[in-house]
Amino acid sequence: MALWIPVTLAAAIFQTLRFMLQKQLSTVRLTAAGATFSRFVYSAPVVLMLLATYLWFSGTALPPIGAHFWLAGAAGGLAQILATLCVVLLFKQRNFAVGITFKKTETIQTVLVGWVVLGEGVSLPGFLAILVGVAGVIVLSRAPDSGAAWWRHLTNRAAGLGLGSGVLFAISAVSYRAASLEVATDAPLLRAAVTLAAVTAMQTLAMAAWLFWRDRAELGAVWQARRTAIWVGLTSMAGSFCWFTAFTLQTAAYVKALGQVELVLSVLASALFFRERITARETAGMALLAISILGLVFVL
Repeated sequence: MALWIPVTLAAAIFQTLRFMLQKQLSTVRLTAAGATFSRFVYSAPVVLMLLATYLWFSGTALPPIGAHFWLAGAAGGLAQILATLCVVLLFKQRNFAVGITFKKTETIQTVLVGWVVLGEGVSLPGFLAILVGVAGVIVLSRAPDSGAAWWRHLTNRAAGLGLGSGVLFAISAVSYRAASLEVATDAPLLRAAVTLAAVTAMQTLAMAAWLFWRDRAELGAVWQARRTAIWVGLTSMAGSFCWFTAFTLQTAAYVKALGQVELVLSVLASALFFRERITARETAGMALLAISILGLVFVL
């Protein structure tokens, strides 16, 4: 079995745990910005410390990195911040499983972003799989208690946040792969660690500056919520390291396609931990997205 497969599965598990914790923080104790900031501020120091420790004990020098690395990393980091904000805000609109499912349209959009940015073509079977996914999004976009025409729900807040997070996560995935490939080393774990350390440091500084300017009280709230927030940071660090490692080993489209196992985990979390009811329409929408995802796995 290729290494990127178990690494991607581990990333999906850690990411589900992190979103569960962020949902709890955003609905009870922190704003969306605070819950997002907690992801970075409690993981960046640990990542930097682990990277420094590895370089020290292994006697390895920090690999050369150039301007393209920083540009790609900054673009991916900004897209990830905005995408995470969208997901946390989405949790306030719909239940956990549906929120994650909207977010997982990133797989479909990663293929499209790779096509536009990297010139990677999409086959006819792949295009058909994307259409099935679009049908799933249309079904999911309708609020359970609304009787309006289906097409009107594509413009509601939940649909906009979900689709927005998907395209932003797709941009971040492609950007992170581009950044990691700029690290001058053949060791995939070192590539992932260097990229993750640089990106999380930039994200922490950027969000700290933003909150200091716009909402200083939230900085204190993030500290007060540290008993939960630190686990957000640690699961984020573990998940991100696995994602970054997978991106160094395989194209973003393949990695994101396999990462759809998170759909199953999110349904289990929604039912078992949050005691949320999943309607028949939402189940049908998730099923269509799952079919689309499986189609992409076989045709990519």
